[in-house]
Amino acid sequence: MESDRENSESLVLGIDTGGTYTDGVLLEYHSRRVLASHKSLTTKRDFSIGIEKVIEGIHIEDPSAIKMVSVSTTLATNAIAEGKGKRVALLLIGYDPELIASFKMERRFATPHFFYFRGGHDLYGREKAELDLPAILAQVNKIKDRTDAIAISSYFSPLNPEHENRAYNAITRICDLPIVLGHQLSTKLGSVERATTAALNASLLAVLQDFIIAVRRAMERRKIDAPLMVVRGDGTLMSDEFAARTPVETIHSGPAASAMGGRFLSNLDDALVVDVGGTTTDIALVQGGQVTVSAEGASFGEYKTSVQAANLLSIALGGDSHITYARDGQIAIGPERVLPLAHLAADHPDVLKRLKALSRRMWAQATPDWLEYWLLLREPAAGLLETAQARALCDFLRDGPQPVPEIVKHLKVLHVAQIDAAELLRQEIIGKAGLTPTDLMHVEGAYTPWNVEAAALAVEVFAHRQFPNTDELRRVVWQRITEMALYAIVTFLTGKRLAPTGTAASAQEDDLGRWFFHNSLYNTHPHLETLFRLRRPLIGIGAPAGQFLKPVAEALHAELVLPEFHQVANAVGAIAGAVMVQEEILIYPRLDAAGMEVLGYYVQTSEARLEIEDLAEALAHATRISQERALGAALRSGADNPQVVVEQTTDGLDTYRVRAKAMGNPRLGTRG
Repeated sequence: MESDRENSESLVLGIDTGGTYTDGVLLEYHSRRVLASHKSLTTKRDFSIGIEKVIEGIHIEDPSAIKMVSVSTTLATNAIAEGKGKRVALLLIGYDPELIASFKMERRFATPHFFYFRGGHDLYGREKAELDLPAILAQVNKIKDRTDAIAISSYFSPLNPEHENRAYNAITRICDLPIVLGHQLSTKLGSVERATTAALNASLLAVLQDFIIAVRRAMERRKIDAPLMVVRGDGTLMSDEFAARTPVETIHSGPAASAMGGRFLSNLDDALVVDVGGTTTDIALVQGGQVTVSAEGASFGEYKTSVQAANLLSIALGGDSHITYARDGQIAIGPERVLPLAHLAADHPDVLKRLKALSRRMWAQATPDWLEYWLLLREPAAGLLETAQARALCDFLRDGPQPVPEIVKHLKVLHVAQIDAAELLRQEIIGKAGLTPTDLMHVEGAYTPWNVEAAALAVEVFAHRQFPNTDELRRVVWQRITEMALYAIVTFLTGKRLAPTGTAASAQEDDLGRWFFHNSLYNTHPHLETLFRLRRPLIGIGAPAGQFLKPVAEALHAELVLPEFHQVANAVGAIAGAVMVQEEILIYPRLDAAGMEVLGYYVQTSEARLEIEDLAEALAHATRISQERALGAALRSGADNPQVVVEQTTDGLDTYRVRAKAMGNPRLGTRG
């Protein structure tokens, strides 16, 4: 292996930073041989620490041999899933508040802080109403001290971005917050999707910029001077500079890289790829050797965006999902991610002593809420400790992790819900630990890097509430995980909703789909057998994949493929993509005052609008400009000899799109 490294001239480093683990692989680029791999815990207080540990674990003897570093990350996806993006004010220009409210679309904006203003344009780029700039500035002055970024979306801004640009220029004179404009992210005319994309991009700016800075810092410490690429949500690559400006394009970056890595490692061109991480489980389809791409834009939960990304589904289920009892007494898994108790006890030996004492209590006193711990992850900034309760909470946690009942008692409140710690939790000043599937894997011996005894004690305490023994609890938890994963796979592949649970109660309802789902899992009907059969292999990705997916594959009557290096397949996928840049230009008619006669055509780029009388000339001009821009952007993004393909489509009503796509393999070498 050492001779391979020494003789190779094209070593590349792939890194994936997830919510739980940071993975790394070293490859010889042209032969695509995996030379080494390493996993390390993600260090959210400073991502560079975990990244550097991965680089150190790979043992790179000659840093100058590294010709490219490429990273994928679930940080954007996890930030959205856990509600930990930055606070965003969304300014909606020309939107109809009544229309939005009547269809309940406001919950899709990805921020609760949205404001309506007069202005906007129509389908032909004509001003619909005068821009109310004074109202915009007045609102920004009110909120600028309690928001982290501003997103602006104007009605039909892809056809005429004048109002977005004017608002931007005016706002920059009164505040220095980051500002995102909708028309710069998407040329699609879906107003809600464009606003959502702008809001998400604004909320993720700081998250991804911090990440890129951390990667660069780790590279500099290890004396690696190479281009840095970032995986988009469709599996293609972009430069780190571009990624820092458009972090919304990294939504589904990690899952897309996992799918690419799964395809690469398994050598299967047609398969379902399921990546089980610490925070989420991500499902993607590989067909003809390519990850399928969503034609409608990436979606995450209720948020539908204009971003081109892999067609996949992410659910809040992973090795570190919090196992709790729901209000109805049933087992609930997630959506919150917490630190496993086995891990907490390994880092804080006093936790094991507490769990031993808890297991000796009378069972009426050893309630499951004693298994939830809060811990101080880092010192808060002074501005976050404005209340006496926040100061008292942080002071209490400086002595070490504390179980929730002790925190409630110390703060003299009746219930944990009365503790105002939302901002401390959101900014990850305070973290949570609790019972997780990872703890169950410790008990079962499937995965034991931390304190097995602490996990066993926690499982025992949790089980006593309503289970005869810990074996029954573990059976029910894994059964519930199988149901959740199978439900997600079936709904992803069919595009149809089924029962979200496999409980007998749901099966008794007069609904064939609910009954079919339950009977396929548990074969309860005396006369009818039902089943799901996946027509292609299921590729498992991620460290917990074998434990999570074996019963899922059995339920789907499918082959489960766990390729070599499947634990770090996402890092492999970070290197497997090509650099791709798109430039899209809109052409639409310039009408007379009555709106009846076409006088010419507008050629609208993201920066300017040009008037051309003849349609053929307008299309030719758009083709030439889009080619030049796409090629230049691809070269700046690190593509080696990119090839440009131009396509022309029509939206109807004499409106056209000219899209140039430049794609090439990443250019290897030093950063300069």
